[in-house]
This record gives sequence, C-alpha cells and structure tokens, in this order.
Amino acid sequence: MMRARHAAPRGRWRCLVHPVCAGLFAVLAAAAAGAGPARATTLAALSNHEAAQGLKQALGRGIDAAVAKLGVANGFLDDPRVRIPLPPALARADRLLRLVGLGRQSDALVAAMNHAAEAAVPEGKAVLEQALRQMTIADAKQILTGGDDAGTQYFRRVAYDRLERRFEPVVAQQTRRVGLAQQYDALAAKGAALGLMQPGDASIEAYVTRKALDGLFLKMADEERSIRRDPLGQASSLLRKVFGAVR
Repeated sequence: MMRARHAAPRGRWRCLVHPVCAGLFAVLAAAAAGAGPARATTLAALSNHEAAQGLKQALGRGIDAAVAKLGVANGFLDDPRVRIPLPPALARADRLLRLVGLGRQSDALVAAMNHAAEAAVPEGKAVLEQALRQMTIADAKQILTGGDDAGTQYFRRVAYDRLERRFEPVVAQQTRRVGLAQQYDALAAKGAALGLMQPGDASIEAYVTRKALDGLFLKMADEERSIRRDPLGQASSLLRKVFGAVR
C-alpha cells in the first residue's frame, strides 16, 4: 500500500517533464498570451534582409503585372480606368465637333493616343527595376509599414522624371507615325475657330505621356494592394511571411 501511495506522485512528475506534455503546456501558454504579442514578435523577428527582399519581390511583381496589362494592344483603350480621353480643352469642344460631323476624327484621335501610351509603357520597365535595385533598407522599412500603395508612391517620387524622359520619345514617335499631332492640331484649330479653345494650348506628347504614367502607377498600386490585403493567398512563402507580419 505504501508503494501504491507513492507511485501516483512520481507518475505526475514524470508527466510534467515528458516532451509531449511539455509541448501541450507551451501551446496552452501561447494561446493564453493572445494573438497580439505573437504578431509583434513575428514582425520584430523579420531580418532587414527578409523585409527588403519580400518588399522588392512584391513591387517587382507589381511592375511586371502593370507592364503586362498595359503594354499590349488596346491595354489602355479597353480599360475604362486607364483609358486616355481627349485633353480637357479639346473635350470641351468635342460635343459641338460631333454635332458638325467630326465625331469620327475625335474617336480616331482617342484611339491613337491610347495606342501611343501602350507602346511607351514597356520602356518604363527598366527604369522601375533600376529604382527597385537602388531601394535602401531605410526605404524598404518605411514602405513596408506604409499605406496600401506606399511602394507605388516611392516609384512616383524617385523615378517619375526618368520615366517621363523614356516615355516622351516613344509617344512622339508613335504620334508622328500615325499622324496624331496633325489630327490634334486639326481638331484644335476647328475648336478654336468655334471659339471653344485655344489652338496648341497643350502638347499632345506631354499629355499622353502624363496619362500613360498615371495608368502605369494605378496598375502597380492595384497589385501592391492585392498582396498587402491577402498575404496568405500568395504563392511565395517569403511574401506570406513578410506581409503576413505587417497585417
């Protein structure tokens, strides 16, 4: 009987130190601690290298996706969100121009502008990739914990001027090839004759370049938001780890 009374305490002691029991107590302790500290630990545990590489991978995907969607036939024309309309001054005259039978010319001008933009977009890929390679650890940390489009805004800030310089010659070449500048000038002259606008009040090349860049950044921001909002849905384990830590 004496042996039986002492067997139970020894059995309980062995259970406490048994690996399976120890693991169970660890799980219960973690659950009791709550999800907040676990999330903070995960974020703090990210190395600078992991954070920077995960962010660069995500932004690189945004670049690829934007160029793939816009730098193709009708990439701008068929997408209402990025479709380039007539310049504001000419748009004001468009209704009256259509009333006097010049609607076909307006439509042709819109199509030509959008095709010029789609031809320019692939030229931006090398510029954006260079900006991505030059991103510092400090940049990456700020972007990673920034807003949904913090990475896209980084590209706007550091690469816009270079993109503009790459886009404009391509847009100018396309406008010359299809007679876009001449079409614009002809319509602008008719609008001016009707007292609706000043001829040559804007450079068509500069206008198309600006709108093309707006469309490019919009598509990049879409991809960035998608990754940030659904990190667990990403195929890349690095993206899941990095963006899952900052949600």
